[in-house]
Amino acid sequence: MSDDSNPKFSARGHAEAEARQRRQAEALRANLARRKAQGRARAEGEGEPCSPSDPGVQEAES
Repeated sequence: MSDDSNPKFSARGHAEAEARQRRQAEALRANLARRKAQGRARAEGEGEPCSPSDPGVQEAES
């Protein structure tokens, strides 16, 4: 059996993997910045409350 947990990459494969990791790290930092800004806005009361007509909000059925 071969151990696939450590795949062997060519030089091109290494470059692509590094580029992918760099893009993922940038996306994570951007997402964290958005979430922090959203949290600060909510804490300061500047956030807009969700209205029941928002498509992402479901009303509880009684």
